[in-house]
Amino acid sequence: MGYASYRAFTTGTTASASPRAMRAAHDGAFLYTAQLGLNLAWMPLFFVLRRPVEATADLVALLGLNGYLAYVWAQVDAGAAWCQAPYLAWLAFATYLSAGVGVRNNWDISLKEKDVKKVQ
Repeated sequence: MGYASYRAFTTGTTASASPRAMRAAHDGAFLYTAQLGLNLAWMPLFFVLRRPVEATADLVALLGLNGYLAYVWAQVDAGAAWCQAPYLAWLAFATYLSAGVGVRNNWDISLKEKDVKKVQ
């Protein structure tokens, strides 16, 4: 992700880049920052707050945002867009796991009273 963002931004902001590529590079930088925020939000949603519905929704949004980011970066540099492919695959698998945990636990993974006593 980091290398892809570096590659897209530096390619899109060089003096020889077209105005369209420059705009796509700046849009990509904004989208990259937004996806970092969504990425950061997932862990506390799932592990701290134990909210699998919201965590899965976050992952779905993250997957969609990164798919669009790959599309935007493809307008600047195809290599940067292809660098997103493994991350998109991981996000799809993480969405499957998050939804699976939710479904198998009736979308309730809160600590039960007996579990809280074991932790203490």
